Amino acid sequence: MEIPFAQSPRSSVGLEWELMLADQDSGELVPAAPGILQVLDGGEKITAELLTNTVEVTSDPRERVGDAIGDIRSRVELVRAEAERHGVALLSSGSHPFAKWQDQNITEKSRYRTLIDRAQWWGRNLMIWGIHMHVGVDDRRKVIPIVSELTKYLPHLQALSASSPFWAGDQTGYASNRALVFQQLPTAGLPWQLADWEGFEGYVDDLVRTGVLAEVTEVRWDVRPAPRWGTIEVRACDAASNLFEFAAIAAFAQCLVEWCSRRLDAGEEFAQLQPWFHRENKWRAARYGMDVELIVDRDGRELHVRDHLAELLPALEPIADDLGCRAELAGIHTILDLGAGYQRQLQVAQRRDGDLTAVVKHLIAEFDAERPLPVR
Repeated sequence: MEIPFAQSPRSSVGLEWELMLADQDSGELVPAAPGILQVLDGGEKITAELLTNTVEVTSDPRERVGDAIGDIRSRVELVRAEAERHGVALLSSGSHPFAKWQDQNITEKSRYRTLIDRAQWWGRNLMIWGIHMHVGVDDRRKVIPIVSELTKYLPHLQALSASSPFWAGDQTGYASNRALVFQQLPTAGLPWQLADWEGFEGYVDDLVRTGVLAEVTEVRWDVRPAPRWGTIEVRACDAASNLFEFAAIAAFAQCLVEWCSRRLDAGEEFAQLQPWFHRENKWRAARYGMDVELIVDRDGRELHVRDHLAELLPALEPIADDLGCRAELAGIHTILDLGAGYQRQLQVAQRRDGDLTAVVKHLIAEFDAERPLPVR
């Protein structure tokens, strides 16, 4: 099966943010998306998602992360203005602290009904929200090597973005419960280690012929080729609660892709980490978040994620200068200082005697403030 790969400007960026719709007073999720979207008519930039309690906003393709974030901000404001007329607040994180799947409605689209019909209980449990980041690649031959190399850094992205410590009112003990729920879907989770684009075409062809996939967009890897757009799409991250963190994580992803592209241009061949190490690193990042010890090379050397980021970020900063996202990338240090989203949620719950409504109100406050807020 031949899969064309569209042309896109090298290391251009496109962003997607999944937003929850909640009652302004109770914090309960509300099925307000159909009414809001009917009024807004946002085309492909403001759209429905699996559940009617969710709206997704998307940027235009941009050279700079800051410009893509500007697109997101302007579309969020459109959604916010209409949501307020319905008594609805906006917030975002990898999971809602106390909502239950039994109380939610599925969006009336055939592809969602097909997903639920196949995945059953796991599909109905997809009470998860994420951020997705597309980064342009200038040569199709680079795509699979970059996807493979990026898999080493998905745990870093997952830890920095982790924001789903609660599930249906329970404290899970995981920084990112979302990461482990989502991988239950067919074709979701870590990418297979393939040699080249032809290997990817063969993979898709096998699954289409056997009825696993209808088409290539149903490959739901944590980082995947997006042939329609000519990009690599990073999908491993929990949703950020605010634009500041979203911008920082997006800049990190953009710089990683460009860093990999430059290394390929210089003739480097990437050393693949063993698949069992990738699997272990994903689980560790989901479980421990910013306290994770990662396996960082084929010999099994382990480093705390903060120490590995301290090695990595200086190498990315000159690239960030070239891409115009140095300020956004510096936001990673703010996440390291204030704590990731899951840590702030746990702090709020602890200081409010386990009141998860207070956690929702904190998430709404961070969404409105467009930045992480210290827990007081």
